[in-house]
Amino acid sequence: MPVPARPRLLFVTDLAYPARGRRYGDEDTFLTSRLREEFRLALCHPLDAAELMDAFDAVVVRNSGPVLHYQKEYDAFRERATATGVRVYNPLDGRGDMAGKQYLLDLTVAGHPVIPTVDRPQHLARLPETAEYAVKPKAGADSIGLDFVPRQDLAKLAARGDLLVQPRVDFRYEVSFYFVDDAFQYALYAPDPGQRWVLEPYAPTEADLRFAKRFVDWNTLDHGIQRVDACRTRTGELLLVELEDLNPYLSLDLLPEATRDAFVTAMKVSLHRFLDRPAPPARG
Repeated sequence: MPVPARPRLLFVTDLAYPARGRRYGDEDTFLTSRLREEFRLALCHPLDAAELMDAFDAVVVRNSGPVLHYQKEYDAFRERATATGVRVYNPLDGRGDMAGKQYLLDLTVAGHPVIPTVDRPQHLARLPETAEYAVKPKAGADSIGLDFVPRQDLAKLAARGDLLVQPRVDFRYEVSFYFVDDAFQYALYAPDPGQRWVLEPYAPTEADLRFAKRFVDWNTLDHGIQRVDACRTRTGELLLVELEDLNPYLSLDLLPEATRDAFVTAMKVSLHRFLDRPAPPARG
């Protein structure tokens, strides 16, 4: 069935989610006001998406909050979308946070520039010696369940099998690179390591962009929005912190107007391209 001239989008967002240092509702109110120029839109809470999505040409998942708060419903949404062939943006085959934290383990083993990550006691020797280690749930998000522990406590924690262990990195700052499809849009950084969401514009070097692009290429998403989060170590190298490919917050309110407009334009173009391709086959 051809997509109409003004496609119908179901925009999934939790406008009231109390995100620390971020205003989900404001960002998605702005974004939908601009997307409405070319698309017919309806907003819904993530708990309602599976029930409503069949009436739309595509589902756009934006600031929907950590799915561990509604894991059963999110799994049902994914299963229904896959079974019925509903277009979901970002597509559901992402290899980053969308699929959990396994990618941090895979990238570590493959030798990519990522904070070293293990999940088994027998692999703790792969981590560098440091005073403290970060321990967080494999299914975690938004720093939920994050703790810092000394090395002597690691073995018993890693034996649980549901935790990731990383060295606590003494970094200079965190920086995020934002992409639409595989095209870089802008970068922001947090000069104060203690204030993750107090962000400022960042001018990336060519080396910075090569670093970020390697993870976008690794993820192999043809369409969608990705945020590559990294930290700059005291020795100057960048290490991947997270590859956000499910519902990355965009901090659009912090951007110069021209940069914000360019991002919106890129997203519109991406959505049109996404809708022009054949819908995935229903598997139900």
